[in-house]
Amino acid sequence: MFESTGTFALFDYFRVPYERVDAEPVAPGLASLSVRGETASLFWPLDAALTSERPRPSSYFLDTTPLFGRVVPDGEVRSWLRRIGGKWRPSEDVRNEQGTLVGAVWRREDGSTVLPFDPSELIQNYWSERYLDYIRPAALSHLAGLARRGYYRARPLLPRSVQMSMRRSFSRVQSKSRFPRWPVETALHDFYDFLFATVAGVAERPIPFIGLWPRNWAWALVLTHDVEAQLGYEKLPELLRVEVEAGYRSSWNFVPRNRYVVADELVETLREHGFEVGVHGFNHDGRDLSSLATLQRRLPAIRDYAERWQAKGFRSPGTLRSAELMPLLGFDYDSSYTDTAPFEPQAGGCCTWLPYMIEDLVELPITLTQDHTLFDLLGYRDETIWLEKARFLRQRGGMALILTHSDYVGNPYLVDSYRRLLHEFADDSTAWKALPRDVSDWWRRRSNSSLEEVDGEWRVVGPAEREARVEFSSPHVLTA
Repeated sequence: MFESTGTFALFDYFRVPYERVDAEPVAPGLASLSVRGETASLFWPLDAALTSERPRPSSYFLDTTPLFGRVVPDGEVRSWLRRIGGKWRPSEDVRNEQGTLVGAVWRREDGSTVLPFDPSELIQNYWSERYLDYIRPAALSHLAGLARRGYYRARPLLPRSVQMSMRRSFSRVQSKSRFPRWPVETALHDFYDFLFATVAGVAERPIPFIGLWPRNWAWALVLTHDVEAQLGYEKLPELLRVEVEAGYRSSWNFVPRNRYVVADELVETLREHGFEVGVHGFNHDGRDLSSLATLQRRLPAIRDYAERWQAKGFRSPGTLRSAELMPLLGFDYDSSYTDTAPFEPQAGGCCTWLPYMIEDLVELPITLTQDHTLFDLLGYRDETIWLEKARFLRQRGGMALILTHSDYVGNPYLVDSYRRLLHEFADDSTAWKALPRDVSDWWRRRSNSSLEEVDGEWRVVGPAEREARVEFSSPHVLTA
């Protein structure tokens, strides 16, 4: 259906069929995408055409959607328009942080469109949290990293009350962050909508893609737990009971070496009853991913426990993360990123409520605020924030993935709030109530499948062909 002279991350992610072709660009460094045999095209700059940023990169806005990446000056874009030919008009403004007009998306009467940015770069900058380089000075990022490492080194020596006082004080600073918004940030998915609408305008037809969830499920609800210390190990049955009574199953992430011993009998019992077991770092000191050398020292022990527990998934203690190091862990999936996490020790967020790939690692982002953050840090007293976010994700076809800790069942609000959350969706037949390993396996099958057109109809071919659906672009249905 489509031919492209450059990589188009949106199509790769949503599994829209296109063929890479070698063709002479209309201007140096300019890639194009079009329906085979038709003239209307989408154009965007490749790396060679993008100017290097100032020492501190700038963020931009496409109307109201924040963009984080390099933008070609409008004068250069106008030179492309002259070379492409035809009558062009600016359709959407691109402005800098001060509101100054710096460029535009240009359109021609036949639907052809020129973007002043590389959409694949922008998508990756959301996923990888590189946008933080655009909104936070490098010196501040460095200081935040030093403070975080110092806190985790001192944490075992600090009374609980002192830890919480420090975290609450820091949360007041974190609450002033303008991006990502909390508890819902739609920027990346708004950008997906913009790109799909733009391509549909070029093609003059809806765009086929592989549905986000298997069979007839419209969204996913995934339950996970981290067990941090001996207290959490002892209190595990209290959350487990709530789930069993409501007909759910979940994943339990244990720390191999952190002042409690995980009995093989417990792991086997959980697995026999349909639960999953994962690995929660090495010893919960927050340093597993602090450097390559540290990871290499600890990885053999982490892998030993992964094999012992038959664990396919990993979550980093404190959800401290590194996109560069995490693929080296050797797990099928990770669940250390959050879609929006301004209040966590490593503030940020990947801005998506769908799985995605970090090299060969499936990332399953946490999308409902952690229990400790919600009840202890921010002082909420019920499940309202959870319910509102989960209902939003159901409407958008996303993944509601929650992290709760049995260590914190002493909080007077946690258990009852969790019970009411599960009750809300217990009879929802549209929800895929899946273990994280099942979501990861599905996402791999989906990512390794493709669409092909046979006698005018699209069908899925590949590992997901027996369970996947063909869908067509429309706002919010395709982006979740």
